[in-house]
Amino acid sequence: MKAYVFPGQGAQFTGMGKDLYEKSSLAKELFENANSILGFRITDLMFEGTDEDLKQTRVTQPAVFLHSTILATVLGNSFKPDMVAGHSLGEISALVANKTLTFEDGLVLVSKRAIAMQKACEKTPSTMAAILGLDDAIVEDICASVNEIVVAANYNSPGQVVISGSNEGIDKAIEILKDRGAKRALKLTVGGAFHSPLMEPARLELEKAIKNTIFRIPVCPVYQNVNAMPSNDPEVIKLNLASQLTSPVQWTQTILNMISGGAKSFVEVGPGCVLSGLIKKIYKDAVTESAEI
Repeated sequence: MKAYVFPGQGAQFTGMGKDLYEKSSLAKELFENANSILGFRITDLMFEGTDEDLKQTRVTQPAVFLHSTILATVLGNSFKPDMVAGHSLGEISALVANKTLTFEDGLVLVSKRAIAMQKACEKTPSTMAAILGLDDAIVEDICASVNEIVVAANYNSPGQVVISGSNEGIDKAIEILKDRGAKRALKLTVGGAFHSPLMEPARLELEKAIKNTIFRIPVCPVYQNVNAMPSNDPEVIKLNLASQLTSPVQWTQTILNMISGGAKSFVEVGPGCVLSGLIKKIYKDAVTESAEI
């Protein structure tokens, strides 16, 4: 069985998607449609923009989504997923890939999600940090001991957890985690505390948008971030997608569950190959590849 996985924020790079636009008339049509839906030429920022341009949440999220979903579409008949999953934002790309959402509805949701998250970031100064070399339980205990909002946000692979919270909370946690033997405790250049309770205002906005969007029965199951479990039920998918913004991304368990569910190979669809690297760390014998046209 073939699993397709879709990256999230952080996978972007200048020039992303330009080769797709130039090689495929279908891709060009979809990119131009996206420019119209968003109300600005995101293609200009993707193809020619600076790193700073692409770091804006309102740009980053639609850009990564477009690269992933348009690539999957252009693959045509060779794109036949038995199961899908996406890391954070990538979950919406996965839901377009398995036909739960239309391309247009997915893009509108991504745009609303990005704007809602940006507003939540501006409301409370906050950040995230990558912690390497400690057991998940130790990271969780230390986060819980800090008298600030700070939580485990991304379980990326064994020994690699991203924490999320207020600026003070992250600073305090980093200090303790280093003392406890973390190999690295590095602040990330992100807009705010994604996948933490500080995203509650964004979750409420996204929930409203999700309720007003049609979710169809998918052609294959999606393994969702909040519980790492497969689902074919549109109502369950909706609930889990809304909860995602304030819940941790269970990526390690997702990959293990996909393997238990029969995945023999993983194809990463979108910019970069970050997920392929994580999958190899989760299961060293995993077969991974990047989608190409």
